[in-house]
Amino acid sequence: MTKLMTTLALVALIPAGAALASDDDCFVAREQWQSREAVMKLAQDNGWTIREFKVDDGCYEIEGRDREGRKIEVELDPGTLAVIKMETYGQGYGSQSIPGATPAPAPAPAPAPAPAPAPAGPTKP
Repeated sequence: MTKLMTTLALVALIPAGAALASDDDCFVAREQWQSREAVMKLAQDNGWTIREFKVDDGCYEIEGRDREGRKIEVELDPGTLAVIKMETYGQGYGSQSIPGATPAPAPAPAPAPAPAPAPAGPTKP
């Protein structure tokens, strides 16, 4: 009975281990990844100085400085080099858009309220 319970407990852990192992943020086949040189060019085009370049959770990660000297951490999709997440630290820290990126469109203004109806009834001459 103990052997059966141990076996069942181990079998129950297999799906959890598989789910944890596939916790990658970027799901791109290795043969579709852009080259390291392409990442370096992207960084240069954006004025980033790279201190560290690595792969984490299937994504490219850059740590370095932006053109204003602030510390940055950038997470890139390895297939498209699209910025998944960018954080800046220092003056003006927080999420930051990429220079040259198209900003999100502004929300449409709310429609104007309808005019009030005219009062009903006789009018005086």
